[in-house]
Amino acid sequence: MAFDEFITHALQARQAAGLQRRLRRIDGAQDTWVCIDGRRVLLLCSNNYLGLANDPAVCEAAQKAAVDYGVGAGASRLISGSMRLHHALEDELAAFKGTEAALLFNSGYHANIGAITALVGKEDAVFSDELNHASVIDGCRLSGAHIRVYRHHDVDGLAELLATTAARRKLVVTESIFSMDGDTAPLSAMCAVAERHGALVMVDEAHATGVVGPQGRGVVAAEGLQDRVAVQMGTLGKALGAFGAFVAARRAVIDLLINTARSFIYTTALPPPVVAAASAALTIACTDGERRERLQENAAALHAGLQTMGLQVAARPAHILPVLIGESDRTMQVSERLLAESVFVQGIRPPTVPPGTARLRVTAMSTHTPEDLRYALTAFRRVFTEAA
Repeated sequence: MAFDEFITHALQARQAAGLQRRLRRIDGAQDTWVCIDGRRVLLLCSNNYLGLANDPAVCEAAQKAAVDYGVGAGASRLISGSMRLHHALEDELAAFKGTEAALLFNSGYHANIGAITALVGKEDAVFSDELNHASVIDGCRLSGAHIRVYRHHDVDGLAELLATTAARRKLVVTESIFSMDGDTAPLSAMCAVAERHGALVMVDEAHATGVVGPQGRGVVAAEGLQDRVAVQMGTLGKALGAFGAFVAARRAVIDLLINTARSFIYTTALPPPVVAAASAALTIACTDGERRERLQENAAALHAGLQTMGLQVAARPAHILPVLIGESDRTMQVSERLLAESVFVQGIRPPTVPPGTARLRVTAMSTHTPEDLRYALTAFRRVFTEAA
């Protein structure tokens, strides 16, 4: 009964706070238009930024790998699950990120908690941006290191914290493009501060991989910081349209992860079809610059249209476009009204974002057409005019 009461009260509390969540069912592929509850709606909240999740070449690679290698790896990488495809993709990712080596993980969550807990422990300190992803936050907590949180993008604040720690090892962790705000960390300045205080820098490039920089190599490459950022994390399930993640770094760092990262050691390896799909997607992302150009054009068009309506959006256009609303209940009401207009934009509420900053997280895709964007903006205008 104690657990029954706890569960009932916990759910009631979330409902009363406007934070109750539920799963929606999407039928079909992650395309620009999807089917929800039997209705065709425009998808405007997917991380499939380059439209690769259902690209024919990517799907074909997955199908071939399923025939040649089977649908499962059968074991963890350190037992019998380390297949030729895994090693080949790791070599491709290391070349992509300009590092000596790379290591596959089963998700960005696995990668972040695995890398952080392997690099720092209870006698160390980790410095984290206040808006970092939950996987970074949990990695810091699980490490046992002393956690110092600095204000979002506050390089001076980070410097002050670094100057006042006596930790034996210091690790600075930040996202490059922040998942809920779409803004970019001041990585060059952060690297300079970290170097002055003998700290390593780890950058989560989940939402930059495939999207930003030369050949989509990320913000680290765009700013020429490959030799100053010790650890780069990227995902295969966002712009690359597949699943999984990776850490790219010096060979010695990767060897350390292989031997000590529990989220790598104690999980079955990524399925061969997923690995082959990610490899095919990486090739497309590197060679098809037009996809990134269309993505940026679509993001700029959405940003301009939303800004014209007087909505509270970021100052600069990006493929992640938060529309700040504030209250959780109103955010979800607006999300439902947009869905009634056949536009699917998910509302984001605490604890994913800070209290009072609930928002619609609008995301552009390179495969959205001008007609799609006009349709979306017309729906936004109608819904926000009614809600005013």
